Amino acid sequence: MSAIGDSKKVQKAQIGAHVRVELVYQAETEQLEFDIVADQYADFAHGLLGESTPLAQALIGKITGQAVPYKVGDAQMVKILEVLPGKHTKVENVSARRQEAMRKALEETERTNAIIFASSYSGKWGDYDPSGIEGWEKKDTQSDPGKQERESE
Repeated sequence: MSAIGDSKKVQKAQIGAHVRVELVYQAETEQLEFDIVADQYADFAHGLLGESTPLAQALIGKITGQAVPYKVGDAQMVKILEVLPGKHTKVENVSARRQEAMRKALEETERTNAIIFASSYSGKWGDYDPSGIEGWEKKDTQSDPGKQERESE
């Protein structure tokens, strides 16, 4: 069968499928499209919906044309408009990227806490000098050149 014929074939929504849906809210509708992927590859900003999300769970096993109750937030139902073979044949394992983002967030939190402490501490031997913390921030931006760009935005 040709590739065109395959794309017209009715398929069930499943891991690896590209799904186009219409979310039906109380007053409006919204169309979305994404590939359903294993959770470790999920990155909704890039069109990859994790299999254990409520939306994926509502869709898995359903076919084009089905309307499924989906009561999340203001949504009432989700209609499956199209199910095709997945568009993302090679997906990146984003768990390493998530871990790095968490590490950076933790470092930023620790740095903020140190600055707050240094700014508010007063002891019997004098105030705490936060001048050393400034070098801490510079050291971090040298190891992450993109940080300076993000901070200037």
